[in-house]
Amino acid sequence: LLGQALELYKQGNYNQALLKFEQSLKLYQTQNNKLGQANCFTNIGIIYSILGESQKALDYFNQALPIYKTVAVRDRNAEASVLNDIGIVYNRLGESQKALDYYNKALPIYKAVGDLRGEARALGNIGNVYINLGELQKALDYHNQALPIYKTIGDRNDEATGLNNIGNIYSILGESQKALDYYNQAFPIYKAVGDRNGEARALNNMGRNYDSLGERQKALDYYNQALPIYKAVGNRSGEAFSLYNLALSHYLQKNLEQALSDINSAIAIVEDLRIKIINKDLRTSYFATVQDYYQLKIKLLMELDYKYPKQGYNIQALETSESARARSLLELLQEAKANIKQGADPQILKSEKEIILELDEFEKLRIETLSKNQALPASLTEKIDQLKQQYQEIQTQIRKSSPRYASLTQPQPLKLAQIQQLLDPNSVILEYALANEKSYLFMITKDNFSSYQIDGQEKIEKLIQQYQRAIKMKVSLKQVASPLRDILLAPVLSQIGNKRLIIVADGSLQTIPFSTINNINNEPLLQTNELINLPSASTLAILRDNKSTTKKPSKTLAIFADPIFNPDDPRLTKVNKTNNNKANELTRAAAENSINFVRLTNTKTEAENISKLLPVNQEQLFIDFAANKVNISNSELANYRILHLATHGLFNTQDPSRSGLLLSRYNQQGEPENGQLLLEDIFNLNLSNSELVVLSACQTGIGQQIKGEGIVGISRGFMYAGSPRVVVSLWNVDDLATSILMSKFYQGLLQQGLTAAQSLRNAQLEMLKDPNYQAPYYWAPFILIGDWN
Repeated sequence: LLGQALELYKQGNYNQALLKFEQSLKLYQTQNNKLGQANCFTNIGIIYSILGESQKALDYFNQALPIYKTVAVRDRNAEASVLNDIGIVYNRLGESQKALDYYNKALPIYKAVGDLRGEARALGNIGNVYINLGELQKALDYHNQALPIYKTIGDRNDEATGLNNIGNIYSILGESQKALDYYNQAFPIYKAVGDRNGEARALNNMGRNYDSLGERQKALDYYNQALPIYKAVGNRSGEAFSLYNLALSHYLQKNLEQALSDINSAIAIVEDLRIKIINKDLRTSYFATVQDYYQLKIKLLMELDYKYPKQGYNIQALETSESARARSLLELLQEAKANIKQGADPQILKSEKEIILELDEFEKLRIETLSKNQALPASLTEKIDQLKQQYQEIQTQIRKSSPRYASLTQPQPLKLAQIQQLLDPNSVILEYALANEKSYLFMITKDNFSSYQIDGQEKIEKLIQQYQRAIKMKVSLKQVASPLRDILLAPVLSQIGNKRLIIVADGSLQTIPFSTINNINNEPLLQTNELINLPSASTLAILRDNKSTTKKPSKTLAIFADPIFNPDDPRLTKVNKTNNNKANELTRAAAENSINFVRLTNTKTEAENISKLLPVNQEQLFIDFAANKVNISNSELANYRILHLATHGLFNTQDPSRSGLLLSRYNQQGEPENGQLLLEDIFNLNLSNSELVVLSACQTGIGQQIKGEGIVGISRGFMYAGSPRVVVSLWNVDDLATSILMSKFYQGLLQQGLTAAQSLRNAQLEMLKDPNYQAPYYWAPFILIGDWN
């Protein structure tokens, strides 16, 4: 059976090979032959990887890897190969750093066991990561190390792959003819050795280079040769890529209708592949790699709208924009309502709790080590990384074992008519879709819809950079706000009046407060409009639906403020003051995150002033030592309508899971505690009855910008935990100014009965009138994300 499977695999008959490998696996399991099982797991994983089913590929590789590591089997060569294969999947999913980590684990093992072929493959794969990272010279160096090894050992297939990859580098560098020379060397080798996937890949690459040379018909010929090969071998990801290339080529020839047909076929495949990835982070990463497909479709539809006005093409463009953004968030919010952990395998849930506790203990150890000015052992860092990886794998297992998750249907982005049903006559949605050459603005009201072409992304981003610099300088923004207004709002300024503006931003537009952009009277929009932010219009519907069945909380407000950050804090015991002159972890974290974790003295005053607005039994203050991770993780928080957190934010652009909030890091005995409330911790909070979370902290609205998903930060964690709206900040806030603004905000919210959006606007307007705080730096960082009702 195994021999038949391998032969079918070599022939490119992947589906038949898969059946044979699965039959072999069952026999090996019956015999309890661990090595045989591991080999089958590996081969099945490789086939799923080729077919584009990344989640299944990872599942099988992760079953093989621990077997190869066991003392009984201990096959180091096979271990390196699986590490390499896992890296390939992660690289394809857009997880470049993870891929690099796995390749760098595989490479020294290959070298140690003397496997030249494996060594060359790892070198080439590292080169591919550097292509994705844009470090082309480094990529070329690695591929030029791999290629001669392939030639020396006579591995023709991998030699072709090496030539193909070097061609890719020259293609990106704009040296199309040089790239074609390499592809033309690779193609006949692929054909000779019978690697049909490689053959199609080379054809696709040649087509793209002929496109760049302006030889459109030649490009189409190559794409049309690649497409049936991908279909024949069942490589759906390759099929989608060929269709995208065909669509792009037809678009460049102004054959818009055919281009639209091709891109619709490509997106249908992408959508099917996307939902097969159960791990939420990997699904997000994969979706980011195919955003160009959606951008091309929007561009096509808008050009068709210009060519054939009033045929509804611009409506399709809006709906495509909705399909391209915040899909993972939509699915997470649906999961939250379904409570997918209910009914999941109890043993898996138990493992999840154990990993969380273990992670917490190692975090404490890390803090204690650094606070003693000791270097972190590599083993400790590695253990924390391993536990994080295990936690992600457990989340995937929970979804697989959950009957509630299995019964969920994928939430679909809304159509225009459905979006309009969410709006009242006083509300306007402004949705932006940024792209290189042209960007687009869609304006939606309860009864009308219009679309506009605006400047390209590069010009907009340059203006945003100037805007951000001006904000930090604490000066008037009128001069820099006008150019942004002329691009972003000019087409609609005469129509928005003083209506509520719901901003669905894109790209770097998510990092600026629209309240500061000039209105038609050359004043900040704040003066005339209430402003709300949404990750997508479709998000609003599911946020409202999730809150439709919640209970009314019995209490009003829980406040966390003025935590203990440093070992020299005067509130700590005398025992701990011996550490006064010792460097601590926060000093390093501050340098890493450009945040000075000094004590936020004014947050205590802020908290006490806010609490005075309510009866004693309606509020709960968690101050000093009590502002800790244990208290915020208490299920009792579900009894409060509002959660207010006045502390520092942690901001990690490379790894969103390391973003979060900083709570007390020492207990009353001066012992270190894990005070980092990270994104995964926030996901596990119980805020099922919450109506509002206020993050009175620095940079709580910032996170990693992921194409198609927007800013992946802590605001979405609180939405998942149960809150339909979150107030966050876009930059490092001024402690005193924030204290004043929050006091005014809660007066409107608790005493005047205003909504959160109205209260925030009124508080900001009052700050704008104060000569000490009228610069946008002081009042504008806070925005409201979510439902305004």
